[in-house]
Amino acid sequence: MAKPKNALTASIGRAIAQKRSDAGMTQDGVAGKLGIGIEAVSRMERGIAMPSVARLYELAALFGCEAVDLLTEGSPHVDDQVRNLRSMLEPLDTADRELVLRLVAQLTERLRTK
Repeated sequence: MAKPKNALTASIGRAIAQKRSDAGMTQDGVAGKLGIGIEAVSRMERGIAMPSVARLYELAALFGCEAVDLLTEGSPHVDDQVRNLRSMLEPLDTADRELVLRLVAQLTERLRTK
């Protein structure tokens, strides 16, 4: 089995796989919609092949997300991580968002003191 090219390619591959799954699609379904082989989809998801920018936009349209979501979901950059957290918090009601924020505050305080 081939290994991922690098961390960025692997991160984008994981994001593609997650968004595909969230959209309730199979690799075969994605391949059919894009007019490519299932192996091409598999290689992207495994981080073996880096999709082009145009392909990222096609994938995002299929999954009902933005192309930037596929690029930033596994990013180590704080701004990207904040964007990801925001997308997780948005569908929650106010009380649930406050609960998550309290838990994050407690966790970060605990980790900071280690």
